[in-house]
Amino acid sequence: MGLMFEEIDSQPSALGEITLRRRRIPALGERDIFEVKLGDEFLMSSMFVDAEIALADLAIERAEGESLDVVVGGLGLGYTAEAALGHDRVNELLVVDALDTVIHWHQQEKVPLGKVLNEDSRCRYVLGSFFDFAISDGGFDPELPGRLFNAILLDIDHSPRALLNQSNASFYTTESLGRMARFLEPGGVFAMWSNDPPDEPFIKTLRGLFVGVEARVVSFYNPFQNRESTNTVYLATKSGS
Repeated sequence: MGLMFEEIDSQPSALGEITLRRRRIPALGERDIFEVKLGDEFLMSSMFVDAEIALADLAIERAEGESLDVVVGGLGLGYTAEAALGHDRVNELLVVDALDTVIHWHQQEKVPLGKVLNEDSRCRYVLGSFFDFAISDGGFDPELPGRLFNAILLDIDHSPRALLNQSNASFYTTESLGRMARFLEPGGVFAMWSNDPPDEPFIKTLRGLFVGVEARVVSFYNPFQNRESTNTVYLATKSGS
């Protein structure tokens, strides 16, 4: 068996020290768990990724069209991006992340899915703040300002209320979500991951802007608690023209 714990890299960022590490947990056997910490807070982990995958699958299955352009906000460890690329209907995937270190870990293939994303010509990394792009006039693609997408997937904050940065709070409002919706094609889908149960006030906000709004609860087995745990995936569709 390999090392039980390894710190792969640690770099300063505008939000604090960001660290990539790998460890083995005896209860999970020989499986390597990759984790990212931002300061003292766990930012992401490869331990439970069912909902991150469902985020892509549910949104892309709902989106209209045969050649889909997709944005993923928050690269993380790449599971949502990989799941999106697993759909043949995806024409191009833009993965937006504000932390250049996280993008570099994938480009340098220090994380398991880096090679998968790098080898797929449909995938492009975009360095910048998803939240800033969402309310800007130019949108998410610096190479094509104002570009429209068939799906916008968000996995950055832990929930609409449990935020990595308090400045993100302004995104979860009618005004900011409405500005983001400008960059969706009619019939396009906005989807978002949350670590918490469905948030009724946030669902109400979404219903003021989109149609077909729902909160899907994704269940998965948690060996540490010997029971099922849940995450939430919000889905909302932009009405047709």
